[in-house]
Formats: sequence, C-alpha cells, structure tokens
Amino acid sequence: MSVMTVGDIDRDIDTLRAHAQDWARLGIAGKIRHLRLLRARTLEAAAEWVALAAQAKGIAGTPLVGEEWLSGPYPFLTTIDRLGTTLGELARDGAPALPEAAIRTRADGQVVVDVFPLQRSEAFLMNGLHAEMWMEPEITRATVRERTGAAYKRTDPSGSVTLVLGAGNVSSIAPLDALTVLFARGGVTVVKLNPVSTYLAPILTRIFGALIDEGYVRIVEGGADLGTYLTTHPGIDAIHLTGSERTYRTIAAAAPRTPITCELGNVTPVIVVPGPWTAPDLAFQAAHVATQKLQNAGANCIAAQLLVTPSAWDHAPDVLARVRDALRNAPPRPAYYPGTRERVEGVLASHARAERLGDGGDGVPRVFVPDLDPNDPEEPLFREEVFGPVLAQTALPGEDAATFLRNAVAFCNAVPRGTLGVSILIHPRTIAALGPLFDDAVAALRYGSVAINAWPGIGFALAGGGWGAYPGGTGADPGSGTGIVHNALLFDHPQKTVLRAPFAPFPRSLGDGERTLLPTPPWFVTHRRADKVGRRLFDFTAHPSGLRMTATAIAAMRA
Repeated sequence: MSVMTVGDIDRDIDTLRAHAQDWARLGIAGKIRHLRLLRARTLEAAAEWVALAAQAKGIAGTPLVGEEWLSGPYPFLTTIDRLGTTLGELARDGAPALPEAAIRTRADGQVVVDVFPLQRSEAFLMNGLHAEMWMEPEITRATVRERTGAAYKRTDPSGSVTLVLGAGNVSSIAPLDALTVLFARGGVTVVKLNPVSTYLAPILTRIFGALIDEGYVRIVEGGADLGTYLTTHPGIDAIHLTGSERTYRTIAAAAPRTPITCELGNVTPVIVVPGPWTAPDLAFQAAHVATQKLQNAGANCIAAQLLVTPSAWDHAPDVLARVRDALRNAPPRPAYYPGTRERVEGVLASHARAERLGDGGDGVPRVFVPDLDPNDPEEPLFREEVFGPVLAQTALPGEDAATFLRNAVAFCNAVPRGTLGVSILIHPRTIAALGPLFDDAVAALRYGSVAINAWPGIGFALAGGGWGAYPGGTGADPGSGTGIVHNALLFDHPQKTVLRAPFAPFPRSLGDGERTLLPTPPWFVTHRRADKVGRRLFDFTAHPSGLRMTATAIAAMRA
C-alpha cells in the first residue's frame, strides 16, 4: 500500500461519512450479503494470511504455525458464520434462537446463557470446552432474548464513523473489531493497522473489498503521526482501541469529546487451587501454564503473568518445579514483539530473585520470578504487563481449598491490574467438594473472562462469547477497558464469559465409574501437530463434512 497523505485520509473519511447513514439503514438481508462476501474472500486469503503472520513472527515451518490459524482466520471465520446465523434469527424471530435449556438463572437472579458449543461438531472437536455468557443484573430470563441486537431495533438509526486502532500482536484483532463496529454497533469504520502488523494490509483489503467498494470500510497503515491525525479528526465519531493504557490516555487527552471503547490488557492471574493432583496432572497443568505464558511469545494482553499458589499445600513446590521445567523446555521461538528484550531485562534488573530459564533461541530470556510479596500492592509485576516471557508467582494462605479460594478471589479482585481475564486450575473432585462455594467464587471474580481449567485467551476465539473487561471501567480509570467486542449473539448487556474445560486429558474416574480420554488441546505450545490441526479445523469450518471432522480429530489426537 502506498504512503497516505492527509488529503487521502480526509477523502477516505468523507467517503465513510457519505455512506454511514446508508449502512445504518441497510436491512439485515443486505448485511448478510456482506457477511457472505467476507466469508468467501476469507477462504481465499486464509492460507496467505497465516503464512504472512508466521513469517513475521519467525515461526514459519514449525508446529507453532497452528497458533496463527487458531488466532487468525479461524476466529474471524467462525464470527462471520455466527453473526450470519444471529442476523437471520433476528430477521425471522426478533431474537437469537436460544434453546430454553441454554438459559438458566442463578440463585441470586443472574441470568446465564450457554453460548458454546452450539453445534455437535463444536462439542466433538473443541476438547470438552464449554462457555457461558453471564448477563448484567438488569437482564432477566424473560428479557434476555429481547435485549439483543439493539442496533437492529432502532426506529431511526443514525450513521457514525468509528476509528478502529488495531493491535499488532494478534492478526485477527483489527478485523474482528471491525466486524463488531459494522454488525453489532451499526457504524462504518476506518481501520488503522498497527505498524507491527502492516503485513495484513493487502490481505484485509481483499477480504473487506466489497465493503471498501461500497464506502463502508477503509483500511490504512502508518505510524504515530497518522494515528494522532485520525484520533483528532472531526469526521471521527467514536474510537475503539486495542492497546495499552498509556496509549488510551494519550488519545483521551487529545480527543476528550470522542467516545472511546477499548481493551487495554491485564496482569493475568492463574489461581492454582489445592486438591488431589496426581503426577500426570502436575505435568499437564505445568504445560498448560507454560502455554498461557508463551503462546504468541508472551505478546498477549491475556498472557499469564502471575501464578497464585497455596502456601499450605504440599504439592505447591511440585507445581513450581514443573512450571519451571515447562517454561525451560517449551519449543524455541523468537520474541518478535518490539521492546520485549528491554522489558524482560528490566524485570531481571529489578528483581533479585528472578530466574533465567533459558531462552527462545534468540537470547531473550524466559524468566520466572518466585515469592512475590502479596501484601505489596506497589510490586511492578502486579501493576504492569510485561508483554513477554516473564511469569511471576505469589503464595496465599488457606488451610483448605475453600479458604484459599476465598483469599485468592479477594486478592485477584484487589491487587493485580486489570479485569480482562483470570484462570482457575482446579481438580474436579475439589469442585464437587466445594459445591455452591465454587460457583460463588466464580461469580465474585470481577473479570470479563473467567476460565476454569482453561486459558482465558481461548475466549477471544469463541464467536458466541464476549471479549473485554469486566464492566465498571471509566474514562478516568479504564482498567482493562470499556465495551465488549466479538459477542456474535449480539447480547446487549453481557457481564462476563465463563469458560469451563476438562482438568486434564488423561484417563480418570469421573466418580461414577465412567472414564474419559481427551487429546492435548491444539492451542498448547507443546502440541507437535498444531499446525495441521489448526489448518484442518479451519478447513472443516469452511466446508463442514464428516470426513474433515474425522481428519481434524485424528490430527488432534496425534499430539
């Protein structure tokens, strides 16, 4: 793409403004037509999309390419498909076609809706994963269906132009945010790509080609100067940012009258609940923690940063030893994101107990920082994302699982910066023993994604769930941000997404004589065929068939 001038930008925004009202008033049939065009062009461009991302991140030709399938074209395609289904149901019935069994009410009155799996193939292929959307308190069982798709129920919709400022780390962030603006909020959009991901410009220009041709989308690339010009442009009605709190504050100061929604990251905690863990459990969960830290070279807003362990549990030292080994032995990969080396070296210089656990092959250390003081709220690793391969640990008291979990919930709500996501690793027998206390702990966690035996980052890729901070961020104190994206079921007032996954993929008793065997999840950094699983999962989603589903399952089992 050629270098853009101020005149080019002005003309692009003028074009968007001229067509914003047309888009706002375009009927559902017209929007579904555009979703179908987006789908067709995504299928054409997906392989090149993944290849460019893998090359940019230095992982081409390795199993780690599977990450780029699972975080790039795959969630984009599934969101397109789910949006198309939702819009069709809105046109027919005025609401998503949710089965009665998918909607329930907690004892405190909060409405919970099952949003994944919604198809048998999803249940079969996604390793036992389950997701729920918990609604804001004002939503009732009687109103949950009608309180969806607000943009499609306005009697006099007005057009607006939203600037999407895409992050550079995950290739689907910017296009998914564009889908939210277009199909959930009813606006048109200019998407500014992060300089780290300008390789996406030709791909996204092709995928969004019909929307570009009709004046509903513009895709631009450039540095900070272009970003400043766009954020203060009088033709921009709203801004959506995925990035840092520092960037948000700069934009908010420069454009104080422009509404801003944002996702600003998180110091992500992983709560390790004591229980009857076996040696295979320890090994699996250590690999799980390493994945939550090292996926995408640690350059994730939802990367694990703080391991919260029980000080009174005999297995706690074993967990830490296994995690150290898993970090050290994970497959090599370069720390591609700008500034990673400097941030990691800064942690080493400021923490005397920091341990170097080898590196990813490029000299950037993998670092483990044990024994942080939980009573030190000013600890930098509680307050700032490292955005690189650094994992810290702190221990909390609690003689039993219930007491520890209560302490962990209070700590995570009060100390680590952000409310984007939290992970809980807990044995199924412990969940059963805790009973309602566990559900109460999940309800008490003030995070946009609560992942039980899963990485909260998986929620990013689930079209039916929402992605964003827990409600409550303000302009003065945004925390992890404001506003929800993805949310392809178009709920008007989601509070958080709760993910649930099997504790481990090894044979185990379920308490009634039944045993289960599940494969290693394909998003694990240790999966030796993740590239093939990612490609086959995309191909199955593109053209569902029994043969493709079987091929995907076989590849996943051969981890």
